[in-house]
Amino acid sequence: MMEIAYQPRIDSEIESLVERINPPSVCVDNDSDPDCTLVKVDSANKYGILLDMVQVLADLDLVISKSYISSDGDWFMDVFHVTDQLGNKLTDRSLILYIQQAICYSRKGGITKEMQSNLKREVQQRHVSTEHTAFEITGIDRPGLLSEIAAVLSDIGCHVTAAVAWTHHERAAMVIYLEDGFNGGPIIDPIRKAQVKDHLDIVMEAHQRVGDESRVVVSVVEAKGAPVGWAHTERRLHELMYAEGDFENCFGCDCCSGDRCDALWRGRCERIHVAIEACNGYSMVNVKCRDRPKLLFDTVCALKELQFVVFHAVAGARGSTAEQEYFIRKKNGCTLETDGQRERLRHCLVAALSRRASRGFKFDVRTKNKMGLLSDVTRAVRENGLSITRAEMSTQGENAVGSFYVAGVNGGVKDANAVEAVVRELGGVVVSAVKTVGMVSTRLGSSSDVEEENRAKSSIGRLLWSKLERLSTSIRSL
Repeated sequence: MMEIAYQPRIDSEIESLVERINPPSVCVDNDSDPDCTLVKVDSANKYGILLDMVQVLADLDLVISKSYISSDGDWFMDVFHVTDQLGNKLTDRSLILYIQQAICYSRKGGITKEMQSNLKREVQQRHVSTEHTAFEITGIDRPGLLSEIAAVLSDIGCHVTAAVAWTHHERAAMVIYLEDGFNGGPIIDPIRKAQVKDHLDIVMEAHQRVGDESRVVVSVVEAKGAPVGWAHTERRLHELMYAEGDFENCFGCDCCSGDRCDALWRGRCERIHVAIEACNGYSMVNVKCRDRPKLLFDTVCALKELQFVVFHAVAGARGSTAEQEYFIRKKNGCTLETDGQRERLRHCLVAALSRRASRGFKFDVRTKNKMGLLSDVTRAVRENGLSITRAEMSTQGENAVGSFYVAGVNGGVKDANAVEAVVRELGGVVVSAVKTVGMVSTRLGSSSDVEEENRAKSSIGRLLWSKLERLSTSIRSL
């Protein structure tokens, strides 16, 4: 029989009052551990607050090597062991102050621009202001899809200010932020919005099979729990992928337990191990896989999306292998009692941790922002026989920065010659290109390695492909 824990109804005004009386206490400790900075948080408990805290640290690209989480009752106490990307402790006073303020204010209307401006470093913008028009796109993935979308947007005079695209299990999900390329600012005219949506619908439906569905939504995107007027793009992409059902038939390692997979502990197993069992009134979830950035964020995000509450948890890494253990219940107090419930959670966690997996090659891009830049980059990738598996691009002042993960059109790891051809064709746009398999990255080259005369050469294939794309779009619009 299913165990149900009944919880009293808490009035939202009383909950808000408790938060004001007991605001979060954030201590950044550089003395207790010789290798890591400890971020200690004590506060009144509230559903979703764990994800908000992890999100703050993840958005700063900090490495969370260990975490201890306890939130039974009305109070929680969490400790995160963090370093920067180079393994150094956090010593920048502006960064420490930002972490303290951001965690405290993440539940009170969000991180302000003033707080971001006081931080003496560049932060990859995960929240994109909804002063830009947002388009959510989901559907069946295919090679060159992002290139087709970017080409159409450029042709109809839309400037892409930010874009994030994920692909997984033959599905694709994107959030693209646009400005009017002719007049600047958000696209306000309903007729203009409808025109853009119609063009995107044509692209998504061009190669659909019978029974396939796609969705293009014009929206002021607000991820669940995000402050009004802002959207956390990566949280939203997890929601979109889950809604697309990318978790169906998404299996981890056959043994379902990292303890019995010797290859995992030797660093040779790339699969994800999820084991779920009952334990003292909780459902205990154990996750083992190859360690990577933002692993904790993706796991906690998936649990919140599935309406689970984390009461206790511990996470850490041993060598290249990460292990996480969570004691959870559903938001209504129920535990997982049937094999079907446990199997569904297992599939959803494997999918959530696989969406950001990096196999193939990664391009880092930094150049002067201009209209049509996303189209130029994605077209060069497509022309050279590569397919984009994940992409992220945004603007920082007058510059555009981003990362593109590419592989062969059939999903395999392509020969490095194709990647180097993209670097040569794009010239000064590509900062570096690396091969990524698991946690291993091998540098292939950068724009500084390309001779000046090669950068000056025009690409006949690029020009021809551009004309063909425009012609194809015009025909489909008829």
